[in-house]
Order: sequence, then structure tokens, then C-alpha cells
Amino acid sequence: MVNHIRQTLAPGLYLVATPIGAARDITLRTLDILASADVIAAEDTRSLRKLMDIHAVPLEGRPLLAYHDHNGGRVRPRLLEALSSGKSVVYASEAGTPMVADPGFDLARAAIADGHGLISAPGPSAVITALTLSGLPTDRFLFAGFLPNTATARKTALRSLSDVPATLAFYESPKRAAAMLRDAASVLGQDRQAAVCRELTKKFEEVLRGTLGELAAEMAETPRKGEMVVLIDRAGERTVNLSDIEEALRAVMNDMSVRDAADAVSHDLGLKRRQVYQIALKLSSEDEGGG
Repeated sequence: MVNHIRQTLAPGLYLVATPIGAARDITLRTLDILASADVIAAEDTRSLRKLMDIHAVPLEGRPLLAYHDHNGGRVRPRLLEALSSGKSVVYASEAGTPMVADPGFDLARAAIADGHGLISAPGPSAVITALTLSGLPTDRFLFAGFLPNTATARKTALRSLSDVPATLAFYESPKRAAAMLRDAASVLGQDRQAAVCRELTKKFEEVLRGTLGELAAEMAETPRKGEMVVLIDRAGERTVNLSDIEEALRAVMNDMSVRDAADAVSHDLGLKRRQVYQIALKLSSEDEGGG
């Protein structure tokens, strides 16, 4: 059994990451902080208490407070008061890293605003774990949290991310996963590569890889359980020659304004509107000069 190091922690708010599945993924430093903090707060006190019992970290009469979306306004002043009195306070999310899709954000921001120290003990994170398993590019990624519940709002959000030059990462519930993948395939393209990672580090961990169209069909036919991370590859690079853009613009500029022509061509060719608009302005100026 590991002997946890009991120490006197400097006053401040300590953010500790907790396992997303396998209990042994917790770090030794996190166990030391949990064994030493004056006050302990957790998104789910039951799961944290169970984790502390597994690793033989005694509570020893210290306060263990629930801090979540529904009681933050009431509990936060108590935690800030403890910080102001020079105590060390530790906050643990239910699973994973605090501040990532987690109610601890308001607590940490309030601690910073009051001038208290903020210390992070890094550890498990579902989005990072999924990224390493996805087989998709990891050099640049965008974590977009949870998409909206309704199809219309979800498609709008996906459309705004369609040209982001990075792997996209989302958290998703099993009830919405099939609909989310269907909408993603519709907006981003059936052939765009993606991965669905579920039950990470748990007994029934599974990673599905394929195109958005394939994954949407699979999830619709065979629904899965468990919390999921959906990752989607960046859009492929489109190469369009300047001459192609100019030709497309000239074909419509006689019947449209420069602005409308740029809108139409940028949409048809899948290009940034600003780029096409600048070319359209140049063509319009040349035509006027030549006339």
C-alpha cells in the first residue's frame, strides 16, 4: 500500500484530476493533496469518497463539501471564506480534469479574482485520452464541449466549425450520439474521417473509427451505452486555381453585384468569402478601367 505524504499545503485552491474509469489512473501527487488539504470539495462527494477509500486516504473529520452546478452559488462563498482564512482547499471533478466541461470553473475564477493561489495537479482527461486513441491528427485540435440538443442548433454549431483546421472533439451522451453523427455527416460530409471513443479506461472500452457516414449508420443500427467522445478530422484542403475563381466570377458578375457574385462563388467552391470578394473587386476594377 502506498503511504501518502501528509504535508502542510500552502493556502490556495488545488484542482485535482480524478480517473475517468480505472481507479489506479489517479496520480500520487493527487493522493498526497487529498490527504493533506484542510477542506475538500467535489462535484460528486460519493464518487470521491469511494476513490479515497480505494486508495486508503482518510478523511479524518475534514469537511467534504459537494460543489456542482445546482449549489455553486451557495457553497462557493464558504469555500472562498476558507481560502481567505489561510486554508488549503482541494476541488475534484466527478471524473477527469477540473475546468474541462466542469462546474469548477466559477470557483476557480472567483479564487483568482480574490487573489488566492490556484494550483493544478494534472491527470486523466477524457478528451486527451480519446485524441490519442482516435488515429486522427493530434498536432492541432479543438475541444468544443457538448453540442446543442436540437438538430437545428446542432447543425448551425457544426457549420461554424466546418472549416476549422484542426481535429474537432466533442463530448456526447449515448442518447444523442446517433443523431449527432447523422447531423455531422450531413453538414461536414459523409466521407470525413471520425472516431467514437466510449467507456474509456473501463471494462467495455471501445473505439469506433471510420467515416462520419459509416459511424452514423453503425450507431443508428447498434446504439451504444456509456459516455462518449466524438472526434472528427479536419476538412481536407481544397485546391482551386486563381483562374478557376476568376472564370467562375466572370460567369456570374454580369448578372450580380460584386458582393452577391462573391457570395455565390465562395459557396460553390467552398472558399473563404473574403478571398473571393477581393478577387471580384479586382476584376470589377479592371473591367471598369478597360471600359
